[in-house]
Amino acid sequence: MPEATHAPEPLGRISTVDALAGALRARIFEGALAPGSRLPERELTERYAVARHSVRAALRSLAAEGLVTIEPHRGASVASLDPQGVRSLFELRAALELEAAHLALERNGGRLPEAVRRAVADLGAICARPDPAWGDVADAHNAVHLAIVRGAASERIARAYDGLAGEMRLFVTALRPHWTLARMAAHHEQLIEELERIGPEALREHLRQGERSVLSEKVTS
Repeated sequence: MPEATHAPEPLGRISTVDALAGALRARIFEGALAPGSRLPERELTERYAVARHSVRAALRSLAAEGLVTIEPHRGASVASLDPQGVRSLFELRAALELEAAHLALERNGGRLPEAVRRAVADLGAICARPDPAWGDVADAHNAVHLAIVRGAASERIARAYDGLAGEMRLFVTALRPHWTLARMAAHHEQLIEELERIGPEALREHLRQGERSVLSEKVTS
């Protein structure tokens, strides 16, 4: 019998809303839109030549990610992590990541899964590039921590951690003035070594160092 043929299934094209959200997301991650920056609808419609309803939908999408804050009668602005927000993020990350690291080590004979090592290597490679986009650095940084979480093989922990994605990106953006690329790479290489040598408590100190770096500016500014 002749092989059955099927009509082509064209892939969906990116929508105006998704394209606008992506453009704004990139500007936030690169620091072109600082925390607290206003995002006036009229200005965005003119800058990107899109309809106002598309702007509103894009801002709602970014708000759902935790990257934008929308207030009644005030409009939208780039979200920011105040000192309490930084501390709260540390507490939640520590609760999820330390338990995930404990399970990952326990279920892999005291070693971390290979996916974690690959993620650290990828981060190191990106940090070694000449002037990499900070958005790429942030993606690679978050991939390391996500690999640790997924190494626990706990779907519930992974789902809870996914809810921190927006705040994690803001946190890594806030690290940019304080951490060199070399420090970012070395800090995570050290983390993997100490996790296997010391255990999950090494991760608490790793997270604490990042928290201190961000808070040092926020407390004194």
